[in-house]
Amino acid sequence: MKILVTGGAGFIGSHTVVELHEAGFEPVILDNLYNSNREVLNGIKGITGKDFPFYEIDCNDIEKVRAVFEKEKFDGVIHFAAYKAVGESVEKPLNYYENNIISLLVLLKVMKEFNVDKFVFSSSCTVYGQPDALPVTESTPRKPANSPYGNTKAIAEDIIRDHVHSAPGIKAISLRYFNPIGAHKTSLIGELPNGVPSNLVPFITQTAAGLRESLTVFGSDYDTPDGTCVRDFIHVVDLAKAHLKALQLLDEQTDGNYYDVFNVGTGQGYTVLELINTFEKVSGEKLNYSIGPRRAGDVEKIYAQSDKVNSVMKWTAEKTMADALLDAWNWQLKITPKK
Repeated sequence: MKILVTGGAGFIGSHTVVELHEAGFEPVILDNLYNSNREVLNGIKGITGKDFPFYEIDCNDIEKVRAVFEKEKFDGVIHFAAYKAVGESVEKPLNYYENNIISLLVLLKVMKEFNVDKFVFSSSCTVYGQPDALPVTESTPRKPANSPYGNTKAIAEDIIRDHVHSAPGIKAISLRYFNPIGAHKTSLIGELPNGVPSNLVPFITQTAAGLRESLTVFGSDYDTPDGTCVRDFIHVVDLAKAHLKALQLLDEQTDGNYYDVFNVGTGQGYTVLELINTFEKVSGEKLNYSIGPRRAGDVEKIYAQSDKVNSVMKWTAEKTMADALLDAWNWQLKITPKK
């Protein structure tokens, strides 16, 4: 199958391109490089030995997206491309609603025009807001999101569901990610944020490498074992492999429409301080960090129950948090040797 990967030069997208290739799919990358780098394509080639078709296009540009569909004849789409920083979304909500919702509408419209029936959506555990009970299952009620970013994912899921039910033969899965971390074992691709990282682990590795003076932990007065937020950290390669399983599940659906949602996490919650302590252990580096005030939009604690994705998609996380942190550190050392 030929698969369009929007945001394919990004952190999760690039790892998914590699896994698609290794599983026999034909990936095509579409990315406007807003929060990624063209150098990532060289890393992908270094791992796979191949140059995959790449289009530097914004998903909001329907005519350019339509032209790519006309040329490539896709069998399915994995949609990663979106703005994704929780804090920034609180500051710039209109930017997030415009970009994340319109790009989805464009893709679904063009897919319908070209009879492309398989769609995997990059959703998020932020759709649960702050859940009343843990771990969260797919039937856990979606609560009002704590951030505009999270709300764009909830709105997008509703759009996809309604679209699937509107016409015969459309098949889609929303994968609700928890917290992807790590890098490819080759250290040829990894998380490469433009500017100040919005995610915790690249901020940790950049601080350990001397690129940043210190790390701020946002809040130490939450109702958690050590007062810091609890998250379910998943290795990015494990997450990438879940997208292959999703495509295979969609391909098996032969009768009518299909839509479902899956949590993709390890089922284990760790505090931010536990993550930091594990990083210090696997890297041998002492991290300079301080405790700061809570950050707007952050959920106190959330982690997945993974029974559904394990049983229905036959997917299980294979790598540990320690594995992911060591891979992330090796990647950081590859791109910026320690000062």
